[in-house]
Amino acid sequence: MAAHRKPRQRSLGENTARTAATIALAGAATATGFDGTGHADPQLSPAQVKAKVDKLYEEAEVATEKYNGAKEKADKAEERLNALRDEAARKEDRLNSAREALGSIAAAQYRSGGLDPALQLALSDNPDQYLDGAAFAERAGSRQSAAVAGVRKQLREIEQLRGAAHIELSSLKSRQAELKRHKKTINGKLDAARRLLSQLSADQRARLGESGGAGQHASRSSARDLDAVSSSGTAAAPNSRAATAIAYAYEKLGSPYVWGATGPDAFDCSGLVQAAYRSAGISLPRTTYAQIDAGRRVSRSELLPGDLVFFYSSISHVGIYVGNGQMIHAPNPTAPVRVAPIDEMPFAGATRVV
Repeated sequence: MAAHRKPRQRSLGENTARTAATIALAGAATATGFDGTGHADPQLSPAQVKAKVDKLYEEAEVATEKYNGAKEKADKAEERLNALRDEAARKEDRLNSAREALGSIAAAQYRSGGLDPALQLALSDNPDQYLDGAAFAERAGSRQSAAVAGVRKQLREIEQLRGAAHIELSSLKSRQAELKRHKKTINGKLDAARRLLSQLSADQRARLGESGGAGQHASRSSARDLDAVSSSGTAAAPNSRAATAIAYAYEKLGSPYVWGATGPDAFDCSGLVQAAYRSAGISLPRTTYAQIDAGRRVSRSELLPGDLVFFYSSISHVGIYVGNGQMIHAPNPTAPVRVAPIDEMPFAGATRVV
């Protein structure tokens, strides 16, 4: 029969420590509502929710522009890597042809009674041994020496290309890791914003302009705004290229915001600007940080339709000015491309690219 044991008595200090730990964990769970591990304060008013959501969107856009910049660099690194690999492959084909020619000479020499040492080195499978013994090439005749020297040069070029390709591959892997970090940040911010908005009713979200179904409403609203600004938009554009860019942006009203997208069916803020001016034959950088320096800075009082307008101290958002204090921009994941007043965000500067 099993012996009966008295329950172990916990000391007062142990109980106090356990209670303190429980309180600390509860506090930590409450405090992590914005980093994706907890829940936001359910007592927030709609205005407070909007303020926090706007801040999260701003932070997400900062991360998005960093992602866009890293992706641009990763794409270029990949292009350079592929070009180096292609060039190396072409040189290896030429090297094989040259070695085959030397092989024919070697076969003829063998049949005639001997193989020149320089040819032995050229036909070696060990390039280092060949390069180390390059002085042997001087013992060959002038014709053979030139052929061996050509193979030697090609071997060196291929090794240089392989070294350059290795550097580009390391750069590409670094950029890809950076992309992964920025993507995680963006998704974390957007998830936190969605959780906050889920606390509001559909009517409250609609009043704040943050309804997940607000796209149709915003698109119709943008169409009405277009009638109000078109006379001072494309008509007053300083040149045909600015007018073409504005017309493209008008055509994209109602298109969804997707971070990292450059069209033709979805955009982030800098992606819309880049695509609009691409349609006018103007190549702009990918990120807001670079776009603001892509033309001549203008003051707010000098704005003309077609100018790029930037927002926040971090220069993380951009739109295309269309006149009457209005712009076309891609706001955030809950709002499609639309016409909006430039006063709705903290103005940071403007640039005229044409």
